[in-house]
Amino acid sequence: MEARLLDVLVCPLCKGPLVYQKTSQELICHGDKLAYPIRDDIPIMWADQARSLTAEEIAARS
Repeated sequence: MEARLLDVLVCPLCKGPLVYQKTSQELICHGDKLAYPIRDDIPIMWADQARSLTAEEIAARS
């Protein structure tokens, strides 16, 4: 994932910042508690394709 692309991408729902998780190949929105998948280096920014963060993932950020 290019750093340049990460600078311009925002959550499509809340327009908040996204955090790149290299190990899981996801873009995380902590505001909406969603993880958007990255497939073949292409971020899939559809809310219906995102997964909800687990309670453990939310607690780990705190």
